Amino acid sequence: MTEHAPQNAIPRIPLNSGYDIPQLGYGVFKVDPAQTEKLVSEALEVGYRHIDTAAIYGNEEGVGRAIAASGIPRKELFITTKLWNDRQAGDDPRRALEESLTKLGLEHVDLYLVHWPAPANGNYINAWTQLITLNEAGLSRSIGVSNHLVEHLEKIVAETDTLPAVNQIELHPAHQQREVAEWCRSRGVHIEAWGPLGQGKYDLFGTPAIRDAASAHGRTPAQVVLRWHLQTGNIVFPKTTSRDRMVENIRLFDFELSDAEIDAITALDPGDGSGRVGAHPSELN
Repeated sequence: MTEHAPQNAIPRIPLNSGYDIPQLGYGVFKVDPAQTEKLVSEALEVGYRHIDTAAIYGNEEGVGRAIAASGIPRKELFITTKLWNDRQAGDDPRRALEESLTKLGLEHVDLYLVHWPAPANGNYINAWTQLITLNEAGLSRSIGVSNHLVEHLEKIVAETDTLPAVNQIELHPAHQQREVAEWCRSRGVHIEAWGPLGQGKYDLFGTPAIRDAASAHGRTPAQVVLRWHLQTGNIVFPKTTSRDRMVENIRLFDFELSDAEIDAITALDPGDGSGRVGAHPSELN
């Protein structure tokens, strides 16, 4: 078994911007800035080409150094960063993105997201309007949102007549956010799942549906959950600080879950929102 996954093994999903995105990537949420360059370099060596960061993570510089040192052609990479809540007003989104580009050492990102709607601040519609301008200026090839509920999505689209390319939301088997996911998918907005393994905050891997599928396919529970995400159409970028886990997480394209296995995992969501492990989008400002 080789460590590297063939580059053509990771599907690329067409976005409404005309660009496409690798369905599997590497996320650096809560990665120590001092370790980011090393870990992103390892992820690129293993075969990842999609890196997800954010201004608030404080590690864009490390991502940038890893990109520069990799020698990988820019056109092969897909880099995402995000606009933090306190930069949404006026024309501050442009300054925020320019700062992120400087830290990343890039002329453009592939995807720029409004990180949270932060509704109490009242600026997310302005932020989305500014991202449209930044997209038109070529500073981000695609634009989208993160943690936006249907009410937020409907408002930004009503004001601008522009759909996001993606909505990055908390999504894992116990919390699938079906209302917002269905709203997005019915309009060609792709779902990116953050916390795809539930952040270890509940016994996801001990559930019979996942344990039995892992046994049947000779895979780890994590691989089964990530494969469930891929087969249901989600874009995922699991975070790990272990090179071995990076390799494990990319080995998802030589097995397939059955319809019954997919249905059993999908049925793990109680449907009442009790499975949420992160902040509620209406409450974080």
